[in-house]
Amino acid sequence: MTNPIEHPLVRAHLDAVTRYTAPLPEERRRELLADLREHIEVTLAEHDPTDEAAVRAVLDQLGSPRRIADAALQEEGLPRPEPEASGRTKLTLLFAVLPFPLLLVPAVGPALALAAAVIAATRVSRSQVWTRRQKKQAALLLLAPVLTTPLAGAVFAALPGGLTPVNLLAACAVGFSPVLVAAALLSRSAARLRGAAATG
Repeated sequence: MTNPIEHPLVRAHLDAVTRYTAPLPEERRRELLADLREHIEVTLAEHDPTDEAAVRAVLDQLGSPRRIADAALQEEGLPRPEPEASGRTKLTLLFAVLPFPLLLVPAVGPALALAAAVIAATRVSRSQVWTRRQKKQAALLLLAPVLTTPLAGAVFAALPGGLTPVNLLAACAVGFSPVLVAAALLSRSAARLRGAAATG
């Protein structure tokens, strides 16, 4: 590892700053992160980039991600974001994974599944737990079943048995798997933010 920015401690530090500065205008946040990266690269240029003690010392000198973010937010006159309660995050992720099982409900299932998907997308987009980049990634994964389910169905239909009820359920399960990936990634990110807030 020759680039100090790739060090796990540096990545974690910058990721935390990114999350804490979610309310900042995108351009201002990019400038802040670029300044931090440049400072870290210049300061660590004379050290072994694998030297964890040196990396920690530079990050300690910069200050905690919370303090860096608070200063930037204060300059812009913006409030400090607080991690939402665990229960609220879980409710958002529950709505995200509900559409597939709801599709199996006779008659009203598709309407309920669509409603759950819309609620999930709205809650994710309005939450301050995730960065804009994470929200975009989540949106792609949440929308992926629209493409992956028909593709999986076509694959199963080409099998010798054709598209039997069992194969249809399997195709739906395969198509829905990106949603589970999105939920897992969002859950992990929210948990990291709460952990950082507890120690920051």
